[in-house]
Amino acid sequence: MSQTTKRALAQSLKHLMEQKPLEKITVVDISEDCGVNRQTFYYHFQDIYDLIEWIYINEAEKRLGEKTTYDTWQDGFLQILSYILNNRTFVKNTYHSVSREYLEHFLFRQMYRLLLGVIEEKAEGMAVRDTDKQFIANFYKYAFVGLICEWIEDGMKENPQAMTDRLSLLVHGTITGALERFRTDKRH
Repeated sequence: MSQTTKRALAQSLKHLMEQKPLEKITVVDISEDCGVNRQTFYYHFQDIYDLIEWIYINEAEKRLGEKTTYDTWQDGFLQILSYILNNRTFVKNTYHSVSREYLEHFLFRQMYRLLLGVIEEKAEGMAVRDTDKQFIANFYKYAFVGLICEWIEDGMKENPQAMTDRLSLLVHGTITGALERFRTDKRH
């Protein structure tokens, strides 16, 4: 029942965000739209921003799933873009509000998870320090999230598949090259 109520509150927030900016939405608005009382909202969430974070974690994070290997990272990236596109109003409203940090935090976490999975797989059998693998993942994470944020800012016009294909061409071989350069067993 708890997850059902949380999903209903999430749908109410999304519904309201189609009509007005996030800053003009109150807990009372969400509760009334959902048909529950304010206490029910506060039983599940501390505030509206807590609900936003829950939405990103529970809806979008599931789309990435286990697509964190070299052969599947493009599918994971495409799933994130597809989620954003399918929830365009919610994402744009979040992006253009004070709660933008929740969207960015979510994107950074997802891209790091996706990339670290690829890096760990490609580093198999290589002597590369964990801190160096994390450094590489962070570098690419910022590039990927920067592209996504620019795509959102530009109105999500580029086709997600085309964007994923272009990114795949750009990074092809670069992660393996970076790992080779960070190998501790081949440094001079």
